Amino acid sequence: TTSRHKERQDMPTTPLSDFHVASKDLPWKVLRDGYHFKLLRTCPVTGAWVALFRTVAGASVPSHKHIGAAEYFVLKGKIEIRGGVEHGGVTAHAGDYGYEPNGIIHESTHFPEPCEYLFINHGPLQYLDADGKTTLVLDWMGVQAKWDEAPVAE
Repeated sequence: TTSRHKERQDMPTTPLSDFHVASKDLPWKVLRDGYHFKLLRTCPVTGAWVALFRTVAGASVPSHKHIGAAEYFVLKGKIEIRGGVEHGGVTAHAGDYGYEPNGIIHESTHFPEPCEYLFINHGPLQYLDADGKTTLVLDWMGVQAKWDEAPVAE
């Protein structure tokens, strides 16, 4: 026990640090027409990334596969996932939380009204065309590049 305790004492340690972002101080940036975002965090160690998204009514996210699990929390509005509850999917309203497991495929996600939501992604998103072929893999580096290059929304 003594030698094991000594080994632990000799191990280098890196102090943990808190991470804080005042999102109100970040500009909304244009991801694409009708879809804005504030990138809150990227992590090269885990591949995770966290963003606030704001959409106009009628916006959508194309078909995609989660290569890492994801979580969302709806702040305002409504999200229809996999066609919404009327089509066997999920309709998430303000105040709702959702978890999307690794490997799940979403044909599309619709925003029938203006929406804001927090999105925590634990890995890349693989965007798919109508034939199921990959059109883009968006990982933490890709979302960071989009943030760095995106114009500020008006």
